[in-house]
Amino acid sequence: LGMAAPAALQRSVVSPAGRHTASLIFLHGSGDTGQGARAWIKQILNQDMAFQHIKVIYPTAPARPYTPMKGAFSNVWFDRYMICNDCPEHIESIDSMCRGLTDLINDEVKNGIAKNRILIGGFSMGGGMAMHLAYRFHQDVAGVFALSSFLNKDSAVYQALKRKESALPELFQCHGTADELVLYSWGEETNKMLKSLGVSASLHTFPNLNHELSRTEIEKLKSWIVKKLPVEAPKAN
Repeated sequence: LGMAAPAALQRSVVSPAGRHTASLIFLHGSGDTGQGARAWIKQILNQDMAFQHIKVIYPTAPARPYTPMKGAFSNVWFDRYMICNDCPEHIESIDSMCRGLTDLINDEVKNGIAKNRILIGGFSMGGGMAMHLAYRFHQDVAGVFALSSFLNKDSAVYQALKRKESALPELFQCHGTADELVLYSWGEETNKMLKSLGVSASLHTFPNLNHELSRTEIEKLKSWIVKKLPVEAPKAN
């Protein structure tokens, strides 16, 4: 024990236009905020990413010292020893954030949203965080998406999946071939590893896209979201 309960994460929320029957958690990239990620998507689409029945939640990672920035404080989901795919993961910081994000998931469940009506994903580090959260702790969510993201070669996610028998959430992955920060090959390798461990995973490739989001990509993501979280028919009395 001795661990203080993590403070509730700040969040920016896009409410559904109609009856709320599903939720989507979008995790920003390193150094960003929930509001920043929401504004970025809004700028690309010329409107919020909004749905009739799905609540979209953009939480903000708490500021912490971040090793790749020489220990300067940054809004990051976890620490990394360096940005590479063959170094060890900073598992303590990943696990402590999984606890904070589990509280966020539980808030939705308390609001009457079933786990299989919740999607988790994000951009860059946010997508990496989402894969840890879903495949290690919440294998009963509707699905996972990872945009310009990767997992380290010996990721705890792979270890967890080696031990699992149950059905796993589907993964929707997107990556630009011109990404100079998170190499396309890292994303591709992550996709192959997860597939080999029984995850139904798609990888959508965007030629000439750097470490950024594109309109085509977000439109593709939106179609996938609605496929995974369809509008529920009102229950007959």
